[in-house]
Amino acid sequence: MPKTEERTDKWLWCMRVFKTRTIATEACKKGRVTINGVSVKPSRPIKIGEIVEVRKPPITYTFKVKAIPTGRLGAKLVPEYLENLTPQSQYDILEMSRISGFVDRNKGMGRPTKREGRELSRFREETYADNFFLDWEDDEEDD
Repeated sequence: MPKTEERTDKWLWCMRVFKTRTIATEACKKGRVTINGVSVKPSRPIKIGEIVEVRKPPITYTFKVKAIPTGRLGAKLVPEYLENLTPQSQYDILEMSRISGFVDRNKGMGRPTKREGRELSRFREETYADNFFLDWEDDEEDD
């Protein structure tokens, strides 16, 4: 017998909206998931016909529940269980952020990008190292 409802966090995980159920739960707790315009808790049951909005910056995805799965689905089966109602304008925003190359990362957080690594190496080699060793060589010659 097919299911008629499922926990919101589990449904988001089953539909491959989020990679893990823990991430889906955190998104619900942070208010990034709404059902029919109302922010929901992870345990709130989701029913067929409801409209689910998921904010994954920079865009908001919109889905309509067509059926409730019994478990996590393969990617090819997902369209049988949900209808993607996300407007094209949202995908345009996503494409613009990809084209611009802007990475939403706070300075000092995480590993440096390849470009930042090159700049750091160049700074260390040219500015600091050359002057440092030149000063020491001059001092040794004076003795």
